[in-house]
Amino acid sequence: MSDLKQETKQSAAKVAATMKDNDSPPPLIEVKEITKKYGTNVVLDQLSFDVSPGEKIALIGPSGSGKTTILRILMTLETLNGGRINIDGRPLWHKEVGGRLVEADEAHLHEMRAKIGMVFQHFNLFPHKTVLENVSLAPILTKNIPRAEAEQSAMELLETVGMAEKAGQKPSQLSGGQKQRVAIARALALKPKIMLFDEVTSALDPELVEEVLNVLRKLGEETDMTMLLVTHEMGFAHDFADRVLFFDGGKIVEQGPPDQIFTNPQEERTQSFLKKIVGAGRTI
Repeated sequence: MSDLKQETKQSAAKVAATMKDNDSPPPLIEVKEITKKYGTNVVLDQLSFDVSPGEKIALIGPSGSGKTTILRILMTLETLNGGRINIDGRPLWHKEVGGRLVEADEAHLHEMRAKIGMVFQHFNLFPHKTVLENVSLAPILTKNIPRAEAEQSAMELLETVGMAEKAGQKPSQLSGGQKQRVAIARALALKPKIMLFDEVTSALDPELVEEVLNVLRKLGEETDMTMLLVTHEMGFAHDFADRVLFFDGGKIVEQGPPDQIFTNPQEERTQSFLKKIVGAGRTI
């Protein structure tokens, strides 16, 4: 971890330790005893956690432990079987009608979805559109932003992710790492409060992974955006996150600051998982 990043985390921890509970900002994300099932398979089991504004969270754990499912539920791509989620103080999957909560309709989901951006394992770029068009199209169509303004903002985002010089090219002319950087810029174009990243390097050749991780590092260090990241890149999770959640069996087995989770995990299941990860060559 860089000295600057370490100092920033230490300062944030000191500030948090000295704040009274009633002085703390309310959570931006509140997950309350949610359950998700596929048939008899329980993927999320009474899961609860909060995320503070600006917090960077790394979700780690074995495949099938529920990490990606929680991101998809937050993005309203998967429904709940039980429990509640609040985003920025408002129910995500419910809405209040006549003083009681009812199931949200599509208009409510669309409104809440605007607060959240997601970058997937696969890039899902429009193959017939240029890089610039891929990034600028959603603000034009969903927010009625004038094309010139949307394209100017898109160029600024492409500059941020190091892809401005590729603005006129089609996705077929890009490497996997370049496509993923464009996908990140596209998600940022709608100016979400929350960004979700689902194994964004898993589909890349090993030599292309670092260029995408560098973009995430830059976003983490230079913005106050709330970010949730599912990853098997343990070294990156250690440097990137303010807090790490270790998932197994649809539950959070252990959570805490990166140094605690990666160097002194308390739970036997966490210890076992990290030993296997290190044994597979993923350094911490």
